[in-house]
Amino acid sequence: MAGRIEDYALIGDMQTAALVCRDGTVDWLCLPRFDSHAIFAGLLGTEEHGFWRLGPAHAADAEPPTAARRTYRGDSLILESEWDTPRGTVRVTDFMPPRDGAPQLIRIVEGVSGRVPMRSALRMRFSYGRVVPWVHKHEGRTVAVAGPDSVWFDTEAETYGKSLTTYADFTVAPGDRIAFTISWQPSHKEPPPLPEPEQSLEATEDFWREWVEHCTYHGPYREAVIRSLITLKALTYAPTGGIVAAPTTSLPEDIGGVRNWDYRYTWLRDAAITLSSLLRTGYREEARAWREWLLRAVAGDPENLQIMYGLAGERELGEAELDWLPGYENSAPVRVGNGAAHQLQLDVYGEVTEALHLAHMTGLARHDYASLLQLKLIRYLEDHWDEPDEGIWEVRGPRRHFVHSKVMAWVAVDRTIKLIESGDADGPLERWRELRDDIHRDVCEKGYDKERNTFTQSYGSKELDASLLLIPQMGFLPPDDKRVIGTIEAIQRELSTSDGFILRYPTEGEHEGVDGLPGDEGAFLACSFWMADDLAMIGRVDEARKLFEKLLSLRNDLGLLAEEWDPRRKRQVGNFPQAFSHVPLIDTALRLTASGAYGG
Repeated sequence: MAGRIEDYALIGDMQTAALVCRDGTVDWLCLPRFDSHAIFAGLLGTEEHGFWRLGPAHAADAEPPTAARRTYRGDSLILESEWDTPRGTVRVTDFMPPRDGAPQLIRIVEGVSGRVPMRSALRMRFSYGRVVPWVHKHEGRTVAVAGPDSVWFDTEAETYGKSLTTYADFTVAPGDRIAFTISWQPSHKEPPPLPEPEQSLEATEDFWREWVEHCTYHGPYREAVIRSLITLKALTYAPTGGIVAAPTTSLPEDIGGVRNWDYRYTWLRDAAITLSSLLRTGYREEARAWREWLLRAVAGDPENLQIMYGLAGERELGEAELDWLPGYENSAPVRVGNGAAHQLQLDVYGEVTEALHLAHMTGLARHDYASLLQLKLIRYLEDHWDEPDEGIWEVRGPRRHFVHSKVMAWVAVDRTIKLIESGDADGPLERWRELRDDIHRDVCEKGYDKERNTFTQSYGSKELDASLLLIPQMGFLPPDDKRVIGTIEAIQRELSTSDGFILRYPTEGEHEGVDGLPGDEGAFLACSFWMADDLAMIGRVDEARKLFEKLLSLRNDLGLLAEEWDPRRKRQVGNFPQAFSHVPLIDTALRLTASGAYGG
């Protein structure tokens, strides 16, 4: 059975990523891209669906031993795991070098003390565990082939095949270093070059050290911020600048339930807020690349704007269920693709416009077509802002007039007005000022519950929604407005868990709720960071700091966060690691640092 979600480490090459468990098992890897078919899908099934375990040898009927210690090497994505055994100590270094050619996953075993018997067990299963490849030798190298894919396995250790698995049994002593590499290549092409593990390790370490040096944040939460930035960089698809929401699919929001979604795509919302965090910490090149990706993906067609696209801007992300996979801890169905791609989510226009505005304000070179796109988005919103939509949470129930969507439509108009006022674009300024006022008035009249002194999830509803916490952060109303304070306090009362973390909105257990789905979910980590932000904005800085540091304690031992926290099981749930959790971590750290609200 797969480990707990927080038991996994992330390694990646900015084109795909692998998850490595504490026992040295790679249970998830898609090749050659984040959204390709998995060759190791044990995370969503069993060992029959593919894995690669590398660690101390153990009895066949025993559980694999877990590493006594693991860490990333400095500020990098190079994972080091150490096992203490009765016969000595051994270290395994796992990484994926940034690439121009064939993707590689490299694992280097190093003896630290004593003489430790080791085993590598490699079971490749293509097409998410469904296809057993043809494994054979080619000029002394092991290769697995199925259809268009081939994976090449290289090591100096002696290997043998048994039970459709490739094994290597060996012993390491102090100073011994034995490398194992898998490389993907289209099956019709020549074999990939022989790997050079030690040179690749040095180059990978240099890459990350140089990248981290660009970070402009040097506050008290630097360790957490740097790890989150590295994670966001790892979720960026380098060839195009697209940013995936997470490198996994179908890790459940409700263990054993149906809330299982594929996050290996570029949500405009998630990518835009990721861009904002990167810009605030000194990373303009990523911002420039994402802006270019956006312009290609949208292609001047705001009337058909999608909420998400493929890594290169693909529009068709049809959703399907993989019925041969039982799901993580029997959370079925396992889904690939995402049917929410064609939903109407009006807030996306606001997030994209805010990101373009921030890029402009932080000195990113002007791009005439980006300004033209922004104007086109507002012309579309003029005719559609007052329509119901599916909202930020992609509800699969009926469309509603979600307050957050209207607020973000206001943001889109407001930021475009500022662009025109700066002299960098031309547009009907007076008309759009009136539009901005109309949207503001509409929200305050129809989305506000005077009796309870709180904004509500949608017009006419009594439900609350944590996305309302963004009202002061977006400048829709000032933090000291009584309606803002009332909303913050209402969400604390009605959407807090026993741990003090924040739910997105009420769910209905076995019955379908506002999102059209049965089951419950955990506390949404992004919303909990938003609460810390808001508390700081209204002057409750000690409370904000305590909540923020409590949220930091939920990270796993490597500083990684999934989408949600299950307050009943006290564990992380949802796709992992999640950009939408790491971005607000960075933003809240910056806000608390600026306010001086930190311990020590």
